[in-house]
Amino acid sequence: MSFKSFQLNLLNLRPWLILLAVIWLLASVGLGWLVNSLLIIFSLLLLAPILAFFGFRWWLQRSLVADQCPVCRYEFTGLNNTQLQCPNCGESLLVQNSHFHRFTPEGTIDVTAVEVPAQSLED
Repeated sequence: MSFKSFQLNLLNLRPWLILLAVIWLLASVGLGWLVNSLLIIFSLLLLAPILAFFGFRWWLQRSLVADQCPVCRYEFTGLNNTQLQCPNCGESLLVQNSHFHRFTPEGTIDVTAVEVPAQSLED
């Protein structure tokens, strides 16, 4: 057997020697860390969608506001702390503290009109 044929036989055994070395290394270190990490990853993959679903429901219950438009009394929903427009009358509204308020730009004086009956003026 020549040196060249010995090298070729060694090259053919190379993947098997690497596999044997990896198995020997894992056996000496132990497989507990591998099993534990796989269990942690698997449990995170199972729990992440469940936690995301319940977290989204909690956020939606906290942020979704159902109220009436202060102008036309049309009831609809919106997200808290946002500005939106009434789908019925087109009034710009601001959602604050779980209620709809008319949006008045800075410098605008918002006046609420009160109807006075004609009889009270004659008296």
